[in-house]
Amino acid sequence: MSQITLEQLTLLNYKNIEDAQLQFCPGINCLVGLNGQGKTNVLDAIYYLSFCKSRQANIDSQNIKHDQEFFMIQGEYDLDSHKEEISCSVKRRQKKHFRRNKHEYERLSEHIGLLPLVLISPNDISIIGEGSEERRRFMDSIISQYDKRYLQHLLIYNNAVQQRNALLKQETRPDESAMEVYEDVMDAHAGYIFERRLAFIEQIVPRFQKFYDSIADNAETVSLHYQSQLQNRNLRESLRQTRERDYILGWTSQGIHKDDLEMQLGEWPIKRVGSQGQQKTYLISLKFAQFDFLQQTLGIKPILLLDDLFDKLDTHRMNQIIRLVSSEQFGQIFITDTDRSHLLEALQQVQEEKKIFNVSEGHIEQTPC
Repeated sequence: MSQITLEQLTLLNYKNIEDAQLQFCPGINCLVGLNGQGKTNVLDAIYYLSFCKSRQANIDSQNIKHDQEFFMIQGEYDLDSHKEEISCSVKRRQKKHFRRNKHEYERLSEHIGLLPLVLISPNDISIIGEGSEERRRFMDSIISQYDKRYLQHLLIYNNAVQQRNALLKQETRPDESAMEVYEDVMDAHAGYIFERRLAFIEQIVPRFQKFYDSIADNAETVSLHYQSQLQNRNLRESLRQTRERDYILGWTSQGIHKDDLEMQLGEWPIKRVGSQGQQKTYLISLKFAQFDFLQQTLGIKPILLLDDLFDKLDTHRMNQIIRLVSSEQFGQIFITDTDRSHLLEALQQVQEEKKIFNVSEGHIEQTPC
């Protein structure tokens, strides 16, 4: 199994980090410091190099240090004994430049999937607690890493939904043929999206169950189910049958943009009955399943980012997670924590190579383990 290793990360004016050049090990890299010092910003920069965007800020210029005019991120990777240099630079009010080995991409979508990565952060709890859009985004972000056609189908489908919604909001009733144009486009692309989501969830579920049982020591019963209108109806017919209702609503009520994932603890939604520790265990198990699926699908171990991993978890679950991530199943790992002694105690059982960095007010220094 191949592995991606981020060997060196260089940051200039990225959020609160003015200048940093960090050398990482292929095992476990720990970033320790109080909240708000810049630990998560380092992980966000690594995420940026994989997905061409920040996980935290939708506007690129928001990542520039407040008193500067640009930021630059550069990563030097070992990809199956092949060196790759990935860099990104952003200046205020100018176009973003994203490069692979000093050659700029024509389309950023060409880069997605080159450096597979899985991030677990406190914000991910929205996958469980928020609306269905978050759970669709979870599926879409993973499938797009290994299926370029999926992203193309999804973009065309979503555009057709937006255009149909615009017609539904018009004060005067549009021509029926105009509605049919967008409905036909939706129908033409929805099937592929549905089939790929269904196949993905079918492969994720047993992996998810395995990880949850391991972390929770088989103490609880959880489940994960894919829900889609396309499981029991024809989309083109449904769109025509609900057109009058959609005019009243002002939006499209049928389609794969209404898909969802049912997440349960026992017989009830985990977001209603699960404790914070149970919900975090569910989320971590889901992300570990994502990791395992991607490495089997792509033939390469993704980079794993674990932000504030131990919060809300009891000691037993924390130790089970450390045991899992330190196994040969995982590759290079980055962990943030606020408590150095707590982290060192958790890592005592780990024989793998590790490095610890102290982060304070945007300054980062490697410290002895």
